[in-house]
Amino acid sequence: MMKITIISVGKIKEKYLKDAICEYEKRLSRYCRLDIIEVDDEKTPDGASTAEESNIKQKEAERILKHVKEDAYVITLEISGKMYDSVEFARKLANLGIRGEGHIQFIIGGSLGLHDKVCSCADMALSFSKMTFPHQLMRVILLEQIYRSYRINNGEPYHK
Repeated sequence: MMKITIISVGKIKEKYLKDAICEYEKRLSRYCRLDIIEVDDEKTPDGASTAEESNIKQKEAERILKHVKEDAYVITLEISGKMYDSVEFARKLANLGIRGEGHIQFIIGGSLGLHDKVCSCADMALSFSKMTFPHQLMRVILLEQIYRSYRINNGEPYHK
């Protein structure tokens, strides 16, 4: 069974997002071993300078990189990453499994995005949209798409 780890900056505070995440964790339990790791985010002061923002991303990167496994296939979520439709994404996950990748790690950055150090360690950069989403909501969107992928790959019905 494939292991999927989501490394995400920041805690989920909103109950409705926690509930959605719990629901997808439950649904995914029959398809994969799912682990969600939350690393602390840094407070970004209003009007932060470029240097301050870089320093914040650097601190978050150090926390993220402590959890990145050498034997994992690492996918960062980035606006500049490759976009897939749901069927293509499902095929990509299936192909990774066929290739023998037993552990996929997805990385979701904080409100400022990911530091270059994190991006450079990725095997793949993935984008869900050119739009920016709150990182807490992105976790739900990612879980939904992983679940959808398993349903597609198993030939099971799923709402379009």
